[in-house]
Amino acid sequence: MTQIFDNPADFADEALDGFVAANRGYVARVDGGVVRSTEVPAGQVALVVGGGSGHYPAFAGLVGPGLATGSACGNMFASPAAGQVYRVAKAANAGGGVLLSYGNYAGDVLHFGQAQLRLNAEGIETRTVLVTDDIASAPLDQIGKRRGIAGDLTVFKIAGAAAEAGLSLADVERLAIRTNYRTRSLGVAFGGCTLPGAESPLFSVPEGQMSLGLGIHGEPGISEHPMPTASELAALLVGRLLEDKPEDAGTRVVAIVNGLGTVKYDELFLLFGKIEKLLDAAGLTVVEPECGELVTSLDMSGLSLTLLWLDDELEQYWAAPADTPAYRKGNLAPRARRELAGPEAEMVSDIEHATTAAAAIGRQAAGVLAQVRDVVVEHEEELGRLDAIAGDGDHGIGMRRGVDAAVSAAQQAAANDGGASPSRVLTAAGEAWSERAGGTSGALWGSAIIAAGLALGNRESYSGEDAAAAVSAFVDAITELGKAEPGDKTMVDALLPFRDAFLGALDGGASVGASLGAAAAAAQTAADRTADLRPLKGRARPLAEKSLGHPDPGAVSFALIAARISSHINTAHAGTAHTDARLAHPEPAKQGAKA
Repeated sequence: MTQIFDNPADFADEALDGFVAANRGYVARVDGGVVRSTEVPAGQVALVVGGGSGHYPAFAGLVGPGLATGSACGNMFASPAAGQVYRVAKAANAGGGVLLSYGNYAGDVLHFGQAQLRLNAEGIETRTVLVTDDIASAPLDQIGKRRGIAGDLTVFKIAGAAAEAGLSLADVERLAIRTNYRTRSLGVAFGGCTLPGAESPLFSVPEGQMSLGLGIHGEPGISEHPMPTASELAALLVGRLLEDKPEDAGTRVVAIVNGLGTVKYDELFLLFGKIEKLLDAAGLTVVEPECGELVTSLDMSGLSLTLLWLDDELEQYWAAPADTPAYRKGNLAPRARRELAGPEAEMVSDIEHATTAAAAIGRQAAGVLAQVRDVVVEHEEELGRLDAIAGDGDHGIGMRRGVDAAVSAAQQAAANDGGASPSRVLTAAGEAWSERAGGTSGALWGSAIIAAGLALGNRESYSGEDAAAAVSAFVDAITELGKAEPGDKTMVDALLPFRDAFLGALDGGASVGASLGAAAAAAQTAADRTADLRPLKGRARPLAEKSLGHPDPGAVSFALIAARISSHINTAHAGTAHTDARLAHPEPAKQGAKA
């Protein structure tokens, strides 16, 4: 499937447009994803699901009566941006509140969480239920750290049916939480998946081997095993899941054999038959099972088994009708089509009058971002390969999409008549970065760029203290949003040494340019040292051992960017005699001043 495209960077958007064109009776395109194209009863809870593209039928294929009301759709294997989630939820809202539900991945948690805060602030009551069904990603006593895989379907289905029945937001949330708690999944892979335009898969499995405990974003499994027979594979999957069952499990289960991309239906059916016999032998009754492609991973060769232990209430909603492009059960009365207004552009009423100094800094900020784009483009493939060692391999392409959008937005803002302040330029750039990049790094970089711009503001003059405030704001945004700490093996491990070196040099009387040089060197050293760390955050955490010996891609990309910015600023300063309004070499901060 990844052979058919014009431009790989446009794959996700164009695939979604085609999906909508083929399913207009079910879904309508909105800015950020899709919503139902049929009427939603007034006062009904809106279930908004979502995540990265590349998992069809999840997530857009599950939008329809009896299931989701809308789906926020990110780039390939990358979380939708907070703005996308917000706009989809606004379009889906029918007056009964919004329940957001998605897999437990750092980027999704960050972006959906930001959208939830914004929706609640506007008076749209919004709650969240994370899906945490993957038993390979954390032990049972850390179930809240588990990631979501094919168990998405059980949570979405029961929450959607409860909303369709007219239950309140609190009750829909309660049932979704209970469903998630009673759902367990485990997956295997026989070969990796390939992102559109990539020349090789994100990971490979040795000939004659099987990878156990894979993720759905191209993350390799946590261990490799000799290729089993179908009976041996069934016994492995069933045995591991039964060992992990909830305390009040009961004897009635939903069994879902899910194909991840290239395992054929005949093979899935063969395996399901063996799984059912094992469950029967364990004293379990299989109720309304599913077997097919439900939550995929592009062209991955693999599959997963999900078990949901039912109680009477959950069984009622699991059995309820649903009618979506990819999942249909029972019978629902036809729904009338509804007319959806296109995304409305928000008009910015405030007109900024940038000072001469601010306009100069705004132009320089756009130039700095262009340098950031250049270094990201140069190292895009290298960053992707590094990320694929223990992650999903999308760091390079995600950074590229983000910085491309940021540069375009920044240049457009800076080109306005009279110029634009760094606040206006960097706010536009940060919003664009977050929207286009998606994922954790997209949210963090976008928020940090905006924070730096707000710290610089629109002033009559600039000094080293302003540069210190911008650096501190950039760092604070990332540490507060991402919650990472030193030693977690993230960008923060390079970011904090950068900040400390920059502020220390500036406090000592150095120029901004010289301080940047010292800070960039500190960031590079710190990034190199992350090779000795085990990841404690993000998708690489379940694959900590594979990550050892390799530096963190986020720390590496930040160090590369810091070095390029330092070089650019110092070169610009050396080549001009007019630096009064430039951040290249404003006056140093006063001795001992703290930003």
